[in-house]
Amino acid sequence: MTPPSYASVSFGSFGVATRTPAWETVQHAQELSSKGMVTVTASGLSAVEHIVVLMLENRSFDHMLGYLYADSGNVSPTGEPFDGLTGTESCPGTDGSPVTVYRLTPSTADVYFMPGADPGEGYQATNDQLYGSAGAPEAGAASSMTGFVTNYAGAIKDNLAKGWHVVPGTTEQMIMGCYTPQALPVLSTMAEGFAVCDAWFASAPTMTMPNRAFACAGTSQGHLDDKAKRFTVPSIFGHLGRHGIPWKIYGETESPLTKLDFDDTRHAPASNIGLFTDFQADAAAGKLPAYAFLEPSWSATGNSEHPNYNVALGEQFLLDAYRAVHDGPDWDSTLLIVTYDEHGGCYDHVAPPWGATPPDNAPGEFGFDFTRFGPRVPTVLISPLIPRGTVFRAPGSVPLDHTSILATVERRWNLPALTRRDAAAPDVGGALRLTVPRTDDPLADVRAPAPPPTTRALAAQTSHLQQLHDELLAQP
Repeated sequence: MTPPSYASVSFGSFGVATRTPAWETVQHAQELSSKGMVTVTASGLSAVEHIVVLMLENRSFDHMLGYLYADSGNVSPTGEPFDGLTGTESCPGTDGSPVTVYRLTPSTADVYFMPGADPGEGYQATNDQLYGSAGAPEAGAASSMTGFVTNYAGAIKDNLAKGWHVVPGTTEQMIMGCYTPQALPVLSTMAEGFAVCDAWFASAPTMTMPNRAFACAGTSQGHLDDKAKRFTVPSIFGHLGRHGIPWKIYGETESPLTKLDFDDTRHAPASNIGLFTDFQADAAAGKLPAYAFLEPSWSATGNSEHPNYNVALGEQFLLDAYRAVHDGPDWDSTLLIVTYDEHGGCYDHVAPPWGATPPDNAPGEFGFDFTRFGPRVPTVLISPLIPRGTVFRAPGSVPLDHTSILATVERRWNLPALTRRDAAAPDVGGALRLTVPRTDDPLADVRAPAPPPTTRALAAQTSHLQQLHDELLAQP
């Protein structure tokens, strides 16, 4: 566990500054805020003028970063424990025999198209992966995390039946393959060079759009699927705009999907929407907004990293985004958050916790009450105010999840929470421990892997998010 961060607190007119742990300060402040008796400045966040979020697709923590510190006994260079893979984790296969995790290295066949097919997604598939049954678990039941292989065996058959591209030779065992740092030099160097969050969970145990809605609005309004729909609640973007705080959504190569998801983004001024080239130009000119949200490209030949698309293209996208921020004049005051919207059926060994705060009173599909988090997803925090080798976790009993993005934005600019979920979420201010920005560049010599050619079969496949984008775009 990381050491505590601190906050400076002034009570009323007394001006008393304390050295109280930040999470205790915020809790106490919440008790007194309605009385106007306390003002809190979260440690580190006051130095941040720009928050940039880059959210990729459908990969679990172990699948992408589980081997990050395996060669050092799952201890970071600063001596902080890391909840990664030991190499002994396993799930039973369809014949009942254990299938053990294994390393995906640069020499693994088709390494950047692993796990070879699109694993099972959604609420029922996630239940099956975590609990061995598509039905809801008993309240509070700890998941065994042993259904990934058998669920993936069914997903492979489903992919083939639908005519989706499956890498030749794909087997159920491949869902236990997890990337080594050598195979993902960009993401892994970001994680080691700044901060990795090894206990950051998807907001709900389901698929892309509900989790992206939580990241942008603190609720999915009860939805648990990826059908074409617009969310009618306020988003963080409209929330910022109403308070006069600049924001912008950047699509990679076309108008962003996020723009179409919410009423307050759909009708936003054109100046709030751009492409990745606009982001690069804004970063270079020192014109980044207070809050920027980056999307990948959604096609099957794009860089979203959705299984089984080309992960090497995603590595290049990450590096390009980092270089844009790092090499621009706003670097010292920018926090870049890289995360993934959901686990996408990829293996992880950590059981998601219960105790999530329901965001609102919207009835959940499948009878889900939103008191259970989704599986872990890779999340990296990047800032010159973060020491190298940091392993950052929430200091209290509530873990980090996608609404921690909202909590961080809201507490930085003193905004009210959008829902009960982001009001309860911890922020990431405690990771910003340095008072003087670092001058080193951990990724100075890092290059993204050369992307292998995409097969014609995959190129011809229409991604479901590209289809969703087009359906939403066609709506009046």
